[in-house]
Amino acid sequence: MFSRTHPLWLVGFRPFFALACLAGMLLPIAWALMFSGSLPAPNAPFTSVQWHAHEMFFGFGWAVLGGFLLTSTKNWVNIRGYHGPALMLLAAAWIVERLAMSFGGQWPLPVAMLANNAFLGSIAAMLVWTLVRYRSQDSYRDNAFFMVMLPAFLVAKYLMLYGNDFPAGYGMAIALFRMAFLVMLERTLTGFMKAAFQTQILRQPKLDMPIKLLGLLLVLEPFLPRPLTAGLSLALAALLAIRFVFWKPHLAFKRIDIGIMYVGYLAIVGQLLLEALGHIMNFVWIGSVSVHLFTFGAMGCVIPAMIIRISKGHTGRKVVFDGLDRAVLYIMLLALVIRVAVPQFAPGAYIGIIHASATCWLASFGILAWRYIPILMQARIDGREH
Repeated sequence: MFSRTHPLWLVGFRPFFALACLAGMLLPIAWALMFSGSLPAPNAPFTSVQWHAHEMFFGFGWAVLGGFLLTSTKNWVNIRGYHGPALMLLAAAWIVERLAMSFGGQWPLPVAMLANNAFLGSIAAMLVWTLVRYRSQDSYRDNAFFMVMLPAFLVAKYLMLYGNDFPAGYGMAIALFRMAFLVMLERTLTGFMKAAFQTQILRQPKLDMPIKLLGLLLVLEPFLPRPLTAGLSLALAALLAIRFVFWKPHLAFKRIDIGIMYVGYLAIVGQLLLEALGHIMNFVWIGSVSVHLFTFGAMGCVIPAMIIRISKGHTGRKVVFDGLDRAVLYIMLLALVIRVAVPQFAPGAYIGIIHASATCWLASFGILAWRYIPILMQARIDGREH
């Protein structure tokens, strides 16, 4: 495992999907225990809410996004990609960040800041360098969006932890992850629908490009006038809804492995609508509904399906979702309902709801860890190196 030639270090998705499975198991249940007072808050110079938001976005979320981008960028520009010692150092930096976030309360500030930024700063720089250096052979010209988004994650992280503007930081983080999901869904669902149903879904640059431009502009939402951000959010939600109609959901929902991606897409639309309405009307929701609609609906539902698909396909296995794979997805759909819908009808059971939804994450990502970490640590079964 600690050899530079071990299969775990051959390509980016292997170590970071393994870490994502462990984070998905442990971070939500740790927060539920903290929320109910059963576990003390981390020894860190941040509130427990800051810790929770940061760890879900920059711990769990960036383990997934980092693994995905390290794997995808090499395919986009047709190069070998980072492997061996480079991945070992990135994984070590991710682990050090988790230690700093939970136990670094007494560390000198420069040391804590270095520990909390080494992973994201390094991986963002590496990914941007890949896209810039091989720009002439990039399969996707709109990867220029990532050249802007990746450094922006560092700004969001700083605001969340050190910039005394936590709401702006997590608002930026949501917008950046939303943008990443929009790009990923746009690219992958075209192929998924063609493979599953031998059908084409609408890909119209005059629609796709405004969607991405609006998504990028909304990264600045915390700093824009509320009426303007409401209008931008409504406009983006409307364009996404129009495109959704032409993406043949009546076919997609026949298969859970494809349909759950569409659930994630709809969660993004719903989150935008709630954000827009929240800027112009006063709603009383229980439990930060717009935030958790995105984190449970988009991240929580789409990410397990992507881990399963990539872990199988990129290790030479046939991409078929068996019974346990489908069970993981249904459990995450249940988590979405429990966390977002149930509190509106049973606010008195809120602590129990937090525990129930976190237990769903523990179960789903526990199954993924049990099944796929061993696969991620083995050589491809088709004889290819990576």
